[in-house]
Amino acid sequence: MDDLFSEAVAQLLRDLSTPDVVRAIETGGDHCALWQAIEEAGFADALVPEAQGGAGLALHEVFGVLSLCGTHAVPVPLGETVLARGWLARAGVAVPRGSTVFAEADTPGDEVVCPLVRTGRVADQVLVARGAALRLLPVATAQAMPAGFVLDVALRWPAQAWEAGMPVRGDPGDLRLLQAALYATQLAGAMRAAFDRTLAYANERQQFGRPIGKFQAIQHQLAVMAEHVFAARTAAQLGCRAEDLVPERLHVAIAKARTSEAALEVAGMAHAIHGAIGFTAEFDLQLFTRRLHAWRQAAGSESYWHGVAGRHHLDSGETLVLDTIRAATTVH
Repeated sequence: MDDLFSEAVAQLLRDLSTPDVVRAIETGGDHCALWQAIEEAGFADALVPEAQGGAGLALHEVFGVLSLCGTHAVPVPLGETVLARGWLARAGVAVPRGSTVFAEADTPGDEVVCPLVRTGRVADQVLVARGAALRLLPVATAQAMPAGFVLDVALRWPAQAWEAGMPVRGDPGDLRLLQAALYATQLAGAMRAAFDRTLAYANERQQFGRPIGKFQAIQHQLAVMAEHVFAARTAAQLGCRAEDLVPERLHVAIAKARTSEAALEVAGMAHAIHGAIGFTAEFDLQLFTRRLHAWRQAAGSESYWHGVAGRHHLDSGETLVLDTIRAATTVH
């Protein structure tokens, strides 16, 4: 089921989430046609139970779909919406149409202020965590300001918007785990795209009468990139290892730490091999490496998740870190 579902999503995104479309939406173009195609295909309901009209998949079964959001630099919140609809369905909330993203609100004051809503510029509603409470708020009623990545915004709602919002059951801590698992998976997909483009470029670019990929220094960089890319994918799969929706905290910590760590290396080496052309707006590489830098910090960078994994090890009673990692990564 995962393969069939992922293949269908891949075909749609290859046709509709092209670099030209990504650039157009990033510069303020209309995103509705792309989102409408995704909505009509039903991909955003992958985690919604069959009894509620969805595909009834578990988190580990949509790993491929979430990864493709990074592979194709999807400029609408498909991954976020897949997870949000799964969450809302399990919380007994009627799953809304349109796209949904996640955010945390500052608690002081009466207004609801979310300083950073990732992909909020092209979202319809936000599942907001405010302290221990969760509510679904519409983007249209908020004041928006640019923040962070080109598709990110800061949102501010008046005080009455919180009471008017839809209450949602659940632990905000679990929602943060889902966010981190999502960004780890999207990072893995974007790294694979950056690597594939870099490998193709190295085999096409001629220097001193032969492809630069024939030079030992470039081959070494490509080999190191490949190690990071495939290690990141394996770690991201671990982060999505859940029979239902919410993964284990240690699995997510390993996934987000490893993928965030790899993102810096892969982005740096990709640009080193491409040279100056890789930084230009007209060249596709930067569509992916900008996302690597943005997603690396989203939902906690590697230093934060290293701390989470370290505390888990200290509390586990294991003597060796290797024993903790082995226990976490063993497939039963």
